[in-house]
Amino acid sequence: MLKAERVQYILDKLQSLYPETPIPLDHSDPYTLLVAVLLSAQCTDERVNQVTPALFALADNARDMARQDVDKIQQIIRPCGLSPQKAKAIKRLSEILVEDYDGEVPQDMEALEQLPGVGHKTASVVMSQAFGEPAFPVDTHIHRLAQRWGLTSGKSVVQTERDLKRLFPRDAWNRLHLQIIYYGREFCTARGCDGRVCEICRTCYPDRKHPKKTRKA
Repeated sequence: MLKAERVQYILDKLQSLYPETPIPLDHSDPYTLLVAVLLSAQCTDERVNQVTPALFALADNARDMARQDVDKIQQIIRPCGLSPQKAKAIKRLSEILVEDYDGEVPQDMEALEQLPGVGHKTASVVMSQAFGEPAFPVDTHIHRLAQRWGLTSGKSVVQTERDLKRLFPRDAWNRLHLQIIYYGREFCTARGCDGRVCEICRTCYPDRKHPKKTRKA
């Protein structure tokens, strides 16, 4: 199967499996999404969704969060891991939003990336899921599957993002990034598939004899 054929097959297959793509992190607006995505670093979405109700009951906007004590934030988010760093980042980014953006989350990739605790992936998620701007956030699932499906060499997440943006139509990026995550969690997991087990891997590479070794993000 040629790469162009793999790309079309993957698009069609994922659309048939996941015609709806709800955002896995519970949120009510760009600010609560930003905080939830920050908390999801090295933590499952399920755990974040268990923690954020208490956090957002304390403060669900930048102005209220900026007034909170770091220790109080940390106590709530402790189950998410890395709580000292995340608590400081949440408080400081909230202060910056109040000081520089009237308490609102900027609809600008570069401005988002300048916020404490917010890297390129987090900013991309907010731009795509909160503002509907085309972006292709690459997490560990996407990085792994893109290699298994022959869409990138996976030397880095930066390259994986660049390759996927080049291969897939711009208007599919926001939907597709979630569809790949869903598929990776359900069918093509790190331990459940080695590049020869799930339907997409078998279809794209029916003659693959050995496990596909993937580069870590």
